[in-house]
Amino acid sequence: MTMSENQRNLEAGLLLNKNRNDINECRITVAVLFSTFVAVCGSFCFGCAAGYSSMAQTGIINDLGLSVAQYSMFGSSMTFGGMFGAIFSGKVADLIGRKGTMWFGQVFCIAGWLAIAFAQNTIWLDAGRFSTGFAVGLFSYVIPVYIAEITPKHVRGAFVFANQLMQSCGCSLFYVIGNFIHWRNLALIGLIPCILQVVTLFFIPESPRLLGKWGREKECRASLQLLRGDDADVSEEANTIKETMALFDQGPKSRIMDLFQRRYAPSLVIGVGLMLLQQLSGSSGLMFYVGSVFDKGGFPKSIGSMILAVIMIPKSILGVILVEKMGRRPLLLASTAGMCLFSLFLAFSFSFRSYGMLDELTPIFTCIGVVGFLSSFAIGMGGLPWIIMSEIFPMNVKVSAGTLVTLANWSFSWIVAFAYNFMIEWNASGTFLIFFSICAAGIVFIYAMVPETKGRTLEDIQASLTDFVQ
Repeated sequence: MTMSENQRNLEAGLLLNKNRNDINECRITVAVLFSTFVAVCGSFCFGCAAGYSSMAQTGIINDLGLSVAQYSMFGSSMTFGGMFGAIFSGKVADLIGRKGTMWFGQVFCIAGWLAIAFAQNTIWLDAGRFSTGFAVGLFSYVIPVYIAEITPKHVRGAFVFANQLMQSCGCSLFYVIGNFIHWRNLALIGLIPCILQVVTLFFIPESPRLLGKWGREKECRASLQLLRGDDADVSEEANTIKETMALFDQGPKSRIMDLFQRRYAPSLVIGVGLMLLQQLSGSSGLMFYVGSVFDKGGFPKSIGSMILAVIMIPKSILGVILVEKMGRRPLLLASTAGMCLFSLFLAFSFSFRSYGMLDELTPIFTCIGVVGFLSSFAIGMGGLPWIIMSEIFPMNVKVSAGTLVTLANWSFSWIVAFAYNFMIEWNASGTFLIFFSICAAGIVFIYAMVPETKGRTLEDIQASLTDFVQ
């Protein structure tokens, strides 16, 4: 055999291996699908908790005699609990694993729903809501990170976006059944997805990247093999994880202050900036108290919540499809532009109502504005910040960065959720003009700062944003 023939055989072998690796990367196994489903059961719990406060408002106020301030405290206690969950989320997820963190969170979620269901006063209500919030604060970090770490790169965005889809499903379910079920029974129904996740977590693997970080190479390869298929060659992916972890081990250990080094500035600004935009746009307040917004605009709450429930799930499914077709950046821009437009629409609607103009049309305008805003939110801004957060931070600072970014999200969510009812009572039109201004500024921020991460490996994204591996 001549040297040229040997070279051709070698090139053919390399091409065959490359094609085999490409096929392995493009494969979506049952294990990946099932693991993602189990993880997003926690997202469904989050959606149920978000929709609960809107549908239970009238019943709780009437049964327990709460004032607007007391109910605002109850509604915002979930986001206050989320702040504390966020503080510990990164450290807990690294200490006891992604699966262990989801189990740990469900202890608080189950306890919270039980406290709300059997509450006789505001103390138990607030404690239960806080406990549920602590759980979803943990979930909001660990679920997108876990999904991003187990899925192939070409479908990572769509799978992580399932986090937002299941939040919308949980919220929509409670928007529908909350019209017919007493608030105590509604809280008990919230236990069902919690118990489902607790049981099914036994049957999914731990994150291979976390196992690699722990130095458990054999278990890392076994996890990858399960996720990619028995006949898949996982050696290249396992070696990439091992090499990346080795580089991180050579560097200093992560501390919260390390995030403020110049090398991490782009990732930190993008991560925190998107979370602030997500919350200061008014999304949490509108989702938690959508019933009171419909009442303020003169539109029947029961009909409005049913319309929302029907619209939100298809819109989230559309987001899952578009996130890998359009990419993160264009979808974020489109979503924020829609929120901006419908915030302005709601501002004009409430302004007309306050001056007694177009009285017969303003309820319809209110419905269109609310449904349009939350649909625009669901299609992009609801889930994409969490996808990008899970992609842009290297493993050596992911704990500190994830904690800080998630804490920022929940802190501003608490401010908005607590102040929302008071702002609507003060001036509904002015409130939505403020949200319009924030969304408009958000469009500029996304255009100027947020990179496209579609179709790139986590290691490639992180290397492009920092000089750590250089």
